[in-house]
Amino acid sequence: MDASLEKIADPTLAEMGKNLKEAMKMLEHSQRRTEEENGKKLVSGDIPGPLQGRIQNIGEQGHIALLGHSLGAYISTLDKEKLRKLTTRILSDTTLWLCRIFRYENGCAYFHEEEREGLAKICRLALHSCYEDFVVDGFNVLYNKKPVIYLSAAARPGLGQYLCNQLGLPFPCLCRVPCNTMFGSQHQMDVAFLEKLIKEDLERGKLPLLLVANAGTAAVGHTDKIGRLKELCEQYGIWLHVEGVNLATLALGYVSSSVLAATKCDSMTLTPGPWLGLPAVPAVTLYKHDDPALTLVAGLTSNKPADKLRALPLWLSLQYLGLDGIVERIKHACQLSQRLQESLKKVNHIKILVEDELSSPVVVFRFFQELPGSDPVPTTVPVPNMAPSTVGRERHSCDALNRWLGEQLKQLVPASGLTVMDLEVEGVCIRFSPLTTAAVLGTRGEDVDQLVACIQSKLPVLTCTLQLREEFKQEVTGTAGLLYVDDPNWPGIGVVRYEHANDDKSSLKLDPEGEKIHAGLLKKLNELESDLTFKMGPEYKSMKSCIYVGMASDDVDISELVETIAVTAREIEENSRLLENMTEVVRKGIQEAQVQLQKANEERLLEEGVLRQIPVVGSVLNWFSPVQASQKGRTFNLTAGSLESTEHTYVYKAQGAGVTPPQTPSGTRAKQRLPGQKPFKRSLRGSDALSETSSVSHVEDLEKLEHLSGAPEPDGLEPSGPEPHPGAPPPQEAERTGAFQNGAQRPEDDRPQVEEPESLR
Repeated sequence: MDASLEKIADPTLAEMGKNLKEAMKMLEHSQRRTEEENGKKLVSGDIPGPLQGRIQNIGEQGHIALLGHSLGAYISTLDKEKLRKLTTRILSDTTLWLCRIFRYENGCAYFHEEEREGLAKICRLALHSCYEDFVVDGFNVLYNKKPVIYLSAAARPGLGQYLCNQLGLPFPCLCRVPCNTMFGSQHQMDVAFLEKLIKEDLERGKLPLLLVANAGTAAVGHTDKIGRLKELCEQYGIWLHVEGVNLATLALGYVSSSVLAATKCDSMTLTPGPWLGLPAVPAVTLYKHDDPALTLVAGLTSNKPADKLRALPLWLSLQYLGLDGIVERIKHACQLSQRLQESLKKVNHIKILVEDELSSPVVVFRFFQELPGSDPVPTTVPVPNMAPSTVGRERHSCDALNRWLGEQLKQLVPASGLTVMDLEVEGVCIRFSPLTTAAVLGTRGEDVDQLVACIQSKLPVLTCTLQLREEFKQEVTGTAGLLYVDDPNWPGIGVVRYEHANDDKSSLKLDPEGEKIHAGLLKKLNELESDLTFKMGPEYKSMKSCIYVGMASDDVDISELVETIAVTAREIEENSRLLENMTEVVRKGIQEAQVQLQKANEERLLEEGVLRQIPVVGSVLNWFSPVQASQKGRTFNLTAGSLESTEHTYVYKAQGAGVTPPQTPSGTRAKQRLPGQKPFKRSLRGSDALSETSSVSHVEDLEKLEHLSGAPEPDGLEPSGPEPHPGAPPPQEAERTGAFQNGAQRPEDDRPQVEEPESLR
């Protein structure tokens, strides 16, 4: 950098070089002055306020690029002549360096902030080159012979619409070229079909104007057959423009032949900012054209010094990194891709979508597994009506699992810079593109190893979940009261909904009663402390609530899981019905109690006679002959929903138990769970992996539990006499005594006969 500035004889420029050198020293000195806080090193000149400590560490090369913007504002204050010389030198040096680094001989450069802006200028240049009277006649020239811009089906989304908006062209001027369907990569442009489209457009009187090829598609990083496309463009006089992330490999010693052919194209767009980890650095479009007047009209060149100063941040960064630094960063990104690719080859159930295994800087992979029972070679002819639905269901299931895997990996290894994308043919995939992320995130080889380890740790969860899905569906379908919900976007075991008694199956409206039952069910399931996760949400395109069962990390007993869901939901529904009917039952009970008390009062009056109701006479009669009146009242049994007399309470000084409430229903498998065993785990009985001693002991434990749970209660209760005990008897004894006396008129039995209401069974 100092050598290039010393060549300029102007003392003002030399002074600026000295100031720049001092700024570099100040920058290095400020980076050494750091303070340790929370285990991190923060630059002492950090921005105060809410942004303090939140700015990404951009490194020295990043500070150089940012310094270029401030330096450009300082340079713009020079006088016009000095400013013209300096900006011309900066622009020419940067253009020369970029052309040499990326093997593009005798090219010109256009620096722009928006990546697509350079292609729009190139299209304008092609219009002026093909239509000589375009400046004078404008739209009339295009109307007589419409231009056609050819884009690949794998191009960046929205690129064609952007070009039409910038150029003022209608959308029919765009031609979408499909990718290969039979031979070659499914993300490469079909050259034979392109030639057919060009011939058809020529027959219709149209003008093939420009072709946009990809050296690394935006999705999977595949490269078109640029050499064959260049021959086709030369044959029909079409401008060839190339863009893509694989153009960065042109700076390396070894370049694949498909990418090397891009050096012969008419123009290409480079993005050195993401490749080298440089913030606020413009993109560059390199092109070849001999007419400076047309380039000026198209906007590719400018006489304004401010436009030329756009190259200053990149000029400083290139000098700071040097050729070795630039090559090292790009080479490091490619090595990360190769390292991940070699590691994923050894991992089962991972499919890699790579075009060139030797030099591809982008790795795209996805999880896949054949469903149980599926044969690699089918023995029967598949039914046409069933094959698409089956394939679609399998793809949706794998897409949900791959989406979950990608999100988990992004959280566990943030330095990897992974991207989850949905491809048209393959489905949801995970992309690792270190050329665009490694320099910014500081990705290292250890991060790639950690990424592979995380993938291997998540594979058992994915395979186990995928295997249990069909079993879960069959169990739910065969269980009364449960409905299986097919949600292709859920990555867990499955989705289930409980159908209560008042559920309207034909309606998709909001169901408050069902939502209340599912909310209680979700709470009960989460209280079991199992390894499964449960969530509640609306069904796809429906307002009804469902229970979403999450991923399974171990062998899960699906029968116990489904049984627990059904039994718990049924219990919650019965309890909710009891609470809802409680108000009506209590109201009717109060009315009945009032009627019975009124009748009892009338009977008491008839018993005592009229004379005892007269104030003076009644007192005298009561003094000579007192009445032995018993205290009568009514008590309301909430469990049975009936009125009972309080005579038992006053006689025996204790309340009766009434009707015994029903026991809480529970699954039989929950009772046989061994100590320390979590819910929904398969039983260890019959396992070959256990030793004989452990198997026998576990079987004995299970048999004991079954014997205790199924053994009848001893009935050695003896009815006690009618005389009350002097002290307060125990509640159980009082209940047994009261029950015996209430049933004295029935045939003798050694146990109280308890009759449960029909609604509570």
